[in-house]
Amino acid sequence: MKIAVYSGTFDPVTNGHLSVLERGARLFDHVYVAVARQNYKSNLFNTEERLILLEDAVRCMANVTVEAFDGLLVDFAKEKGAVGILRGLRVITDFEYEMQMASFNKYLCPSIDTVYLTAAPEFSFVSSSMIRNIAELNGDVSAFVPSGVAEALREKYGYSDASSTPSL
Repeated sequence: MKIAVYSGTFDPVTNGHLSVLERGARLFDHVYVAVARQNYKSNLFNTEERLILLEDAVRCMANVTVEAFDGLLVDFAKEKGAVGILRGLRVITDFEYEMQMASFNKYLCPSIDTVYLTAAPEFSFVSSSMIRNIAELNGDVSAFVPSGVAEALREKYGYSDASSTPSL
């Protein structure tokens, strides 16, 4: 069985993340979505909220499991028996950081390869930070995130009526 791990903070999960995950789930027998508890970012959603939002978004993907993890990603991947770390690339500026991370992971665990998938073109410009910024200003992000995430963002920022939000 070929297992991959797809990691991130997913704060929040976007349709771009899901695009990469759906294609990764076709390439691998099983994919663990690894939600980082510890990270250098200031998150809008806590770990439990991110897990709930992700589980809702992937409920139709039978070979995908969502879990939180602490520590090194390669340790989590080894624990799950993974042969691959799935990563998404949106724009060329992502590549330098991703290459550095893949090199460290390869050094730490030579038996696990990093597999890159590009984001679907319609989501190549979407980032979680941009989604948070737009949502904070009461902008409509519903085209870029699962419906549960759009609702959670409206609740976080105190906007309950989706019909009153302006479009991009």
